[in-house]
Amino acid sequence: MRHHPYIRKTTTLYTIGVVGFFSALHASLPTYFNSSFLGSFVDERTVSLIYLIISLVTIVGFLSMHTILHKLGNLRTSLLLIMVQIGVFYGLITATSINVIIPLFILAMSIVSLIALTIDIFLQKSTDIGHTGSVRGIFMTVINTAWILGPLIGGMLIIENDYKGVYIGAFALLFPLLYLVYKNFNNFKDSHYANFSALQTISRIIKDRDISGIFIINIVLQTFYAWMTVYTPIYLHNTIGFDWKEISIMFTIMLIPFVIVDAPLGKLADKKWGEKEMLAIGFIIMGISTGALVFFGVKSFVTWAILLFLTRIGAAIAEVMIETYFFKKVDGRDPEVLSMFRITRPLSFFIAPVIATLGLVYTSERYLFVVLGVICLLTLFPIFKIRDTN
Repeated sequence: MRHHPYIRKTTTLYTIGVVGFFSALHASLPTYFNSSFLGSFVDERTVSLIYLIISLVTIVGFLSMHTILHKLGNLRTSLLLIMVQIGVFYGLITATSINVIIPLFILAMSIVSLIALTIDIFLQKSTDIGHTGSVRGIFMTVINTAWILGPLIGGMLIIENDYKGVYIGAFALLFPLLYLVYKNFNNFKDSHYANFSALQTISRIIKDRDISGIFIINIVLQTFYAWMTVYTPIYLHNTIGFDWKEISIMFTIMLIPFVIVDAPLGKLADKKWGEKEMLAIGFIIMGISTGALVFFGVKSFVTWAILLFLTRIGAAIAEVMIETYFFKKVDGRDPEVLSMFRITRPLSFFIAPVIATLGLVYTSERYLFVVLGVICLLTLFPIFKIRDTN
């Protein structure tokens, strides 16, 4: 019996959602505990250096992906990365020497991003351009649900400051992920990938006003995430005086917008509104709410939870619109452009410290929120220059 193409495509998208959930849960489970895990072996300065190396390794990995995809195809690449990750996590769980743990940790955190790229390609190949916003919105809701559950489940797996349980949990999730990818994408047919070098790809991006514009916009969003992830917890703990339990609950509340706005806004982007308008709204909310944090130096859980929640409403709107716009503009045969697009995330972990370092030359730590808010508002210029897809 032959299935209707729409039913087959819907089933495939559902499967990719399940695969994406397991991949995101594997990534999110240890994320909020990685710094503390490393901190039990090395000092804070070394932890920062390790994260910079992770960013570099991830960027090199992304730049190499088009060559690997040409040789192996997306299915084999995905399966290979997951199997390597199983070996790496087994090493992380069993190793006792810091000289073994650090290289394995760097490799593990880099591979997470590369696995996500292969899932992106599965999704991109299965999405009709007319439903890009709806599909991306639902997919991102699933992914962000995993990111909310990750730290909550991870916290339950920590026993007396022993982080091994978190990594065992992340390790266990790789087996159903491997099975799901193998079982459901056995017949996956790769697009005929265009073969461009990194320099040619960068040149193509620069020449296309819309693609280069959305790259700049995404770099600002990813820098916002990197900056807020690294510096906000420290500010809340050291300056305002919240304990880590309060901060973790606050962050869980903060992430809720990503689950509630992505799917409906993705649908709106397909049917009614253009991405430009909602991108502008998202960055205006981000800019104003982030800059407003400077006026609240009191230790009030409710006030800070609401303010951080508002910053992420703006970020959630911006994120789903960026994803929708990009995937409407970029063809499935362009893994090079997709890889470059995903490089913006590790790149942001270089940009965020530079902004913070330069900002502290001219102002105090507290007023860095204003600097970040202004940068968000300045992003309106590239937003207004791109052309809407509708």
